[in-house]
Amino acid sequence: MSARITLVMAALLGALAVALGAFAAHGLKSVLSIRMLEVFQTGVQYQFWHVGALLVTGLLQRQRNSLGLKICGWAFLGGIVCFSGSLYVLALSGIHWLGAVTPLGGTAFIIGWLGLAVSIFQQDKQHADSGER
Repeated sequence: MSARITLVMAALLGALAVALGAFAAHGLKSVLSIRMLEVFQTGVQYQFWHVGALLVTGLLQRQRNSLGLKICGWAFLGGIVCFSGSLYVLALSGIHWLGAVTPLGGTAFIIGWLGLAVSIFQQDKQHADSGER
């Protein structure tokens, strides 16, 4: 995924997270149980946090568009879809087998964060090796 697409996805998913959070707070409060409302809100929280990770990834891609950063972008996007998306559907539908999808999203988030750490380390090492700071 290019830096431009990564940044656009982050912006759109950020807007969606705001809309879903407001929808949960105002539209779902009287419809869902407290537990299912908490599940939905967990999806919103994780989506927001990983929108930030997508933004950082996209900004780093503008400096150095590496394969590692592209993988990070896809991992964060996949994590949002699988983790947050499965929680949204679970809360709204009550389909509990979707709980099996949620850990796949969590794994994608971990891959994204570890990949981001490696990419930053490699980028900083290259700058140090070339005499830049």
